[in-house]
Order: sequence, then C-alpha cells, then structure tokens
Amino acid sequence: MDFLQDLIATLNFILQGLWVTIGVTLLALTVGLIFGVAMAMLRVYGNRFLRQVATVYSVIVRAVPVIVIIFILYFVIARFVNLSPFLAGSLALGFASGAYKTEIFRGAFQAVPPGQMVAARAIGMSRLQAIQSIILPQAVRLALPAWGNEATLVLKDSTLVFVVGVPEIFRRAQQISARTLEPFMAFGAALLLYLILTMIATQILQWIERRYRLQM
Repeated sequence: MDFLQDLIATLNFILQGLWVTIGVTLLALTVGLIFGVAMAMLRVYGNRFLRQVATVYSVIVRAVPVIVIIFILYFVIARFVNLSPFLAGSLALGFASGAYKTEIFRGAFQAVPPGQMVAARAIGMSRLQAIQSIILPQAVRLALPAWGNEATLVLKDSTLVFVVGVPEIFRRAQQISARTLEPFMAFGAALLLYLILTMIATQILQWIERRYRLQM
C-alpha cells in the first residue's frame, strides 16, 4: 500500500512537468522547421554567398553538442537579451534542430524534378512564386518521413533543458529522486511518460503524413 501511494505521489509530481516538456518540444519544432526550410532553400536556390552561409550553419551546428548550444544561448546571449530558461532552452533546441532539418529539406528540394521549376518559370511565375507554390509543397511531402523521425528526437532532447533549471519531466524526476531516495521509481515514471509521449507523437506524425499524401 505504501509503495502504491509513493508511486502515485511520484507520478503526480512528475506530471506537473508534462506540459513544460510538451511546450519546449512544440516551440523547438516550430523554430527548427522555420530555420530548416529557410536554410534549405538558401542551400538549393540561393546565390553563392547565401549557400555558404547556410552550409556553415548546418555543418557547425550539427558538430556542436546541443547542451553546449543551450549553455551559450542561456549564459552568453541571454546576458544581452532577457530570456527565461524555458525560452532559452526551447530556442536552443530549435536552433540545433534546424540544422538537421536543413539537410532533410535540402534533400527534399533536390528530389523535386528540375523541370518543375522550368515549367513554372515558363508560365510567368517568379522564382520565389515557383518555390512557394510548386516546389515547397512537393518537398514537404518528400521530407515528412524523415522530419517525423527528427521530431521524436527533439522530444527526447527536451530533457537537456533541465541544465538551465527548466522544470520539465526529467528535472522533476531528479527532484523527486533526491527527495525520496527512490531513483528507480522516479526515473521509471519518467521513462513511462516519455514512452507514452513518443508513441503519441509517432501516431500523430504518421496520421499527418497519410493525410498529406492523400491530399497530394
């Protein structure tokens, strides 16, 4: 009976970090998607200078551990810009995620037949109009499977924001473990929550992919 009560109390405490984890993940995915699509477009359709900028961003950010990016954003940049731990951690994750999405969408843009751009320009579309109306929708469809996998990685990487004090699931599991001296119960509960979140996210992403393919 005492074990069951302890387990319920542990779950209730850790569940308070659930919405924080979801918020961090959604914000990071949004920021990463914006960075990824923009940089991928520059790598494929930009001039020489813009291609180099996008390439440097992709290569360097993917070479740096995400936790280092979080520290830089929170302890360095946040000294000049007022950022909360939640916002700093989410933006750092999104910035890092954007580098991986750059490569995902770059491959998707390049997989669209070049004749699509030629045909769009032939009917009077500008280069930007052709990208927005013709190329991008096809690229999104091609990128969805890989983007879905990367999205689940961002969910798991959300644990890293605990280093700047964001009270998400993992941080709360640490706190309850230190308080009760029952690490197995605390981190077991956290593992269960992450497993459930990952399964739900996977199902949602697969549903989006199916719907998008049907619309195409």
